[in-house]
Amino acid sequence: MPSRSSARLAALTVAAVCSAASTVVLTSPAHADAVRVHDIQGTTRISPFAGQKVTDVPGIVTATRTYGSAKGFWLQDPTPDADPATSEGVFVFTSSTPKVAVGDAVTVTGTVTEYVPGGTSSGNQSLTEITKPTVTTVSTGNAVPAPVVVDEDTVPDAYTPAGDPATGNSVNGLPLAPSAYALDRYESLEGMNVQVADARVVTATDPHSELWVTVKPWENRNRRGGTVYGSYDAQNTGRLQIQSLGPVADFPKANVGDTLAGPTTGPLDFNQYGGYTLVARDLGTLKNGGLERETTRKQSRRELAVATYNVENLDPSDSTFDRHAAAIVHHLQSPDIVSLEEIQDNNGATNDTTVDASQTVTKLIDAIVAAGGPRYDWRSVDPVDDQDGGEPGGNIRQVFLFNPERVSFTDRAGGDSTTAVGVTEAHGKARLTVSPGRIAPADTAWKNSRKPLAGEFVFRGKTVFVIANHFNSKGGDQGLTSQYQPPARSSETQRHAQATAVNAFVKDILSVQKNADVIALGDINDFEFSGTTKILEGGGALWSAIKSLPKSERYTYDYQGNQQVLDQILISPAIRRGGDFAYDSVHINAEFHDQISDHDPQVLRFRP
Repeated sequence: MPSRSSARLAALTVAAVCSAASTVVLTSPAHADAVRVHDIQGTTRISPFAGQKVTDVPGIVTATRTYGSAKGFWLQDPTPDADPATSEGVFVFTSSTPKVAVGDAVTVTGTVTEYVPGGTSSGNQSLTEITKPTVTTVSTGNAVPAPVVVDEDTVPDAYTPAGDPATGNSVNGLPLAPSAYALDRYESLEGMNVQVADARVVTATDPHSELWVTVKPWENRNRRGGTVYGSYDAQNTGRLQIQSLGPVADFPKANVGDTLAGPTTGPLDFNQYGGYTLVARDLGTLKNGGLERETTRKQSRRELAVATYNVENLDPSDSTFDRHAAAIVHHLQSPDIVSLEEIQDNNGATNDTTVDASQTVTKLIDAIVAAGGPRYDWRSVDPVDDQDGGEPGGNIRQVFLFNPERVSFTDRAGGDSTTAVGVTEAHGKARLTVSPGRIAPADTAWKNSRKPLAGEFVFRGKTVFVIANHFNSKGGDQGLTSQYQPPARSSETQRHAQATAVNAFVKDILSVQKNADVIALGDINDFEFSGTTKILEGGGALWSAIKSLPKSERYTYDYQGNQQVLDQILISPAIRRGGDFAYDSVHINAEFHDQISDHDPQVLRFRP
């Protein structure tokens, strides 16, 4: 990741190029009567003064940031112009602790810079700043400009304009239309003192003391208080990240559905971890919404319960085994088969040649027994060292847990990290050539990614094929607030190839036995409406069972205020046609600040 200084240099270069056509060329240093904050901000995302020196820009200090690598203060002009597209606030980057206080009237001389959080390769929008400043205090104790209220009446329903094809779909050069588009509205307030009131939390407090609220109480709301992301065209315009300028220890520990009661006020910033962010000088009071963890129902004697659960880089050194065990036993009701994702090897992130994960799995099984659950048996295939992605040295893989009192595993020798599982016919029925086995491990679709684990189970005399997946992550995709609209989703390319491989394998089973019970499940890292899912389902081979739920209940993950589907259980036609199945996304993690994984588990119950 580029350093702040290198990113600034790169951003400056890009800004100069992007704004060349509209750059104001100054023959002498700008003066206060000629250049004010709204002139610097301009009517597009790139300042017309980018790369130039401005002199004696006046304003009132509305907030200071004295921590981290982005020390500085926010300056706001108390005398706005009449153009709603031009912000009256700007961040002054001092690099060291600023020597001004809130309420100081100052003048600033410095260089206007377009800083791109995360570096230009991230595709992020830039933040207009004044850098290398010389600050003169004119007076102290002045009133801070009244905050601009951000609410459902002031934020448009449309999210963003389409970018200009001539600039790679960048929106940087487009005139801001704050009454038409939400992102334009937020950009027109960049650096200004803003306020939200009685805002509902839609992503819980994370370890970095950040949370997300919505300023639109009814926008795609679900019954548990979140905001559901249901399509690429429903970005949820009311989402806003909240940070604090105060001590981290005082930041509220909020869950989804809680409320920041009263006003939350501070400057509107832009960062690489979520885009537009209200950095609160004053935080609302946390009001508990009473959210509780869900518990699914117990499967009947004749129902097979199959679950998927991403346990987030679990290794023997973690302190979460008891809580994971309690989740499996009490909230998931001890499913017959559990596909675990992100099981690490026996020494976790220590990057040596260790790939065995028996200590990790055994510790979890023992914890499940201690929690009152069954003593699960397990199957997996160790990966080749450092070839499956994830945390370096961790060697994450999928693991099958199964309750031997309810289900048996059909073992066929020969499955290893490099041997591909195949499908054969025996007495008119499909069978795997190896079990457990990995699907096409040499295929480039799985480069630096987890290979699917296939296994053959028997429940009440009926064979069930289960494929445990953990597809390529969304890392590298441009964010929803990217300067490029629509944002590029580069990670899809590999997931599409992975979905193609899994779909082909399922079709191999169904070509031998069209009524076979096949389940493909796991962390698909993509939405139920995505191209990845369509490829997985292709030709009617599979169907994502989360689509049996109402749209407002389709989520397994909560990211930047959007509750969304990343984990799925897909079923073959025989299971779906039977109609006697039940799917449940069991919300125990994603909505809570004290989560043990960032994913919620899911359970499918059916009668083979």
